Amino acid sequence: MRVVLTREEGRNAELTAWLPDGCEVVEVPLTETHYLERTEVGRRLDAAATEEHWASLIITSARAVRYVDLALAHCTGAVEVFSVGPKTTRALEAAGVAVRVQSVGGAIDLSRQIRHGPVALVGAATMRPELADDLRTRGLVVATIACYETRPIVPDEIGRAALGAADVVFIGAPSAWASAKGVVPEAAWVVVPGASTARSVRADHARVLEGWGPSLRTRLLAPDGPTG
Repeated sequence: MRVVLTREEGRNAELTAWLPDGCEVVEVPLTETHYLERTEVGRRLDAAATEEHWASLIITSARAVRYVDLALAHCTGAVEVFSVGPKTTRALEAAGVAVRVQSVGGAIDLSRQIRHGPVALVGAATMRPELADDLRTRGLVVATIACYETRPIVPDEIGRAALGAADVVFIGAPSAWASAKGVVPEAAWVVVPGASTARSVRADHARVLEGWGPSLRTRLLAPDGPTG
């Protein structure tokens, strides 16, 4: 089984551990993260803060956790913290922040769990709008604060060849798929972490396997092909 991992260098160890034995693994990074300076994120938080401190704080990715202390400074003492994905939860807990609810499928799954506003979403510059829109329809005040940007990398000739020969390709974000689509074979399985990336990939590709975790080893070895 030829597997291509497309996350940034240094972020593929966990994925590799979930693969079946004997896989031929190639890394072809398709994204790079550009973090904002803490002073700039602080300025954005100041500008977004309402007269009333935030009662609910949503951290949409592990990359945003490095700014959680700045965000918490604008929250009430009884703030409820929500996270998108288990990796974000682990990063928050490592930073000493308790998570009330974790979303597994996507940020929108948190909507009905959020009871108090104002609400702040902290994450990427390309955060999907569904959660913020849904919260606003319920009458909650919502601020979105971008603290980093994930930019696509155009693969070189060697990278394109590896993608074109892959049986399985891991795609961690819509920006990575923007660089991979048109190169990944129709017969290849594209493995994504959650619902938002799955939607982007399914617009162009039929074979999508949603969900990262230890169960991937079994799912990739299913007799009839990977199981969703």
